[in-house]
Amino acid sequence: MYRLVASLPLALLLAACSPSPAPPPSGSTSSQSTPANVALGSPEWYAWVDRSLHIGDDGHGPEHGSDAWNRAVQDKLDQEAPQSKPGSPEWQQSVDALLRTRLRPS
Repeated sequence: MYRLVASLPLALLLAACSPSPAPPPSGSTSSQSTPANVALGSPEWYAWVDRSLHIGDDGHGPEHGSDAWNRAVQDKLDQEAPQSKPGSPEWQQSVDALLRTRLRPS
């Protein structure tokens, strides 16, 4: 019985840290909605990352995929920024996964 009572706070903590994501509402066109099946490095992917992190200002910002744009993404992600080379396929995959996790509907 003591083991059950002692493990209860741990179970509650794990449950609180692992929410089940709700599916996005049908017809949702939020500017931060995650694109489904968009290829990493495609113009659509760059535009989504740009909107999600507010890199450009009404289309006035660094060119998507440029060194300046990659640095801006790194700066916006701060401590969560991927450690791989900015712009590399590994970096894009990490940025994509991080943003999809961050922007998951609550």
